[in-house]
Amino acid sequence: MTALIEMTVVDTDLGAATDWDGVIVVFVGADQKLDACACKVNTLTRKAVDRAVQSDAFDALPDGGALRLAYPAGVAANAVIIVKLDRKPEQASARKAGATLALEKGPHPLLVMAGNLGGMDDVALGLILRDYAYSDHKTAAPKARGPATLMMSKPDTLDLQGLRAVAEGVFFTRDLINAPANDLTTTSFADRLAELQTLGLKVEVLEEAKLEKLGMGALLCVGQGSASPSKVVVMQWNGGGDEAPFALVGKGVVFDTGGISIKPAGGMEDMTMDMGGAGVVSGVMKTLAMRKAKANVVGLVGIVENMPSDRAVRPGDVVTSMKGDTIEVINTDAEGRLVLADVLWYAQDRFKPAAMINLATLTGAMIIALGHENAGVFSNSDELSVAFLKSAGAEGEGAWRLPMAPAYDKLINSRIADMKNTGGRPAGSITAAQFLGRFVADELPWAHLDIAGVASVKGATALAPAGATGWGVMALNRLILDNYEA
Repeated sequence: MTALIEMTVVDTDLGAATDWDGVIVVFVGADQKLDACACKVNTLTRKAVDRAVQSDAFDALPDGGALRLAYPAGVAANAVIIVKLDRKPEQASARKAGATLALEKGPHPLLVMAGNLGGMDDVALGLILRDYAYSDHKTAAPKARGPATLMMSKPDTLDLQGLRAVAEGVFFTRDLINAPANDLTTTSFADRLAELQTLGLKVEVLEEAKLEKLGMGALLCVGQGSASPSKVVVMQWNGGGDEAPFALVGKGVVFDTGGISIKPAGGMEDMTMDMGGAGVVSGVMKTLAMRKAKANVVGLVGIVENMPSDRAVRPGDVVTSMKGDTIEVINTDAEGRLVLADVLWYAQDRFKPAAMINLATLTGAMIIALGHENAGVFSNSDELSVAFLKSAGAEGEGAWRLPMAPAYDKLINSRIADMKNTGGRPAGSITAAQFLGRFVADELPWAHLDIAGVASVKGATALAPAGATGWGVMALNRLILDNYEA
């Protein structure tokens, strides 16, 4: 797994700036006033800091941006970074400042002279998250990454262990989504999740024989064309009391060719990320275990590979779900909902959860509707959807609720079975949600998150390089923290 930057938090010691062998960081607001830390570095560097913050370049910086003074006189450091940030910054600005430091620091040890700056937890989190780089399959040695020392007036106010627990979950999700399909097979994915038992999670891997016995015909039909065995992995964190667990369910298609309804060749290489929903569920479970969450949470992921072969499910086939409903397979590339249908039903049947959220890179229509800025939220519960949207907003993870209604059901009615697995292009994301809703009990608060546009992106985001974002780990962790912990 990609390692987090080494980080320590210490009391303010202005004298440490003189002999620091690396990079020094100070913060100055738009008002150009220097705090004690910036004043100390300004004195040591013969007023270089003061000259920089009075420049047009500093004035033009956005909040969280920075100027770099290379090889300043008067200090041993090879650079001083001046970050433009108010003393009581907005969360987004503070996280951007941390991300800026991750990009600016280079291989050298970082001394972040924060003093009594507010929002240092967000600065630290931004630094940790943006320092990520996936290099598992590069032959060159990874670039050196110097450690960071955060110097604060009240170091005990920063919960570094909690921040690292969140970041570990995000990195785990990113690593899983970034991994190529010949590395992250159905078996190796399950093996990586089994390793989470060392953190206190209870992990079970349900193999095909068990899935057949349970009657998971919808899930199994997706993987029947692949030589890789289909699996369901169940992860339990029991940190609460006797209350029913909160359930998370994820789609884990490790590679999606589309099956017999094969996708165009262009862009198919991106379908290694079609297990993004399962990746997010896995990351959340890791975070909960690492921070010892006082809640009962169960994470279930259906892991399959969708391949064309002489054994593959065909358009027109009818399969029977664990629930007992029959499904006419119109398009084998609408496979994620088949996987989720059986896992959703199994989660309810076995665990009787208090509420349930599923995640999936489910529909291309979601990207057409919301682009890469927001995940789609569909729910049978106003209370649950509002709570999730509040948590997502608090973490800066874009999400937008879309409608569900019985009128859309007619689009997935089948002439020969109980339903068909796609209603065609009109309202494609909504009919996918309506399909999933048929496998959720009416009285159970449930939400479906379509993360097709946000799980992996072509360009860098505020807190991640191009590729997997880890979207959803922070929002779901906060949802559980704020609403389901004892």
